[in-house]
Amino acid sequence: MANKLADCVNKSLDEYFAHLDGEPPHAIYDMVLCCVEKPMIEYVLNKVGGNQSKAAEMLGLNRNTLRKKMAQYNLQ
Repeated sequence: MANKLADCVNKSLDEYFAHLDGEPPHAIYDMVLCCVEKPMIEYVLNKVGGNQSKAAEMLGLNRNTLRKKMAQYNLQ
């Protein structure tokens, strides 16, 4: 499963670099993290019916960290 995710990231980065049109790459780490982290948190929260304690445990995060990330991404 991790290889499939890595393949998706690689493909997306290939597309990103192919469409720069001469512009220098910028803040790639933050871009990828934001593209992956928000939908992952949303998915896990939906999977556990919104239970933040269970979601934090599944994600391997402290519950307060999860809450900060939810606020960052404007998730309820």
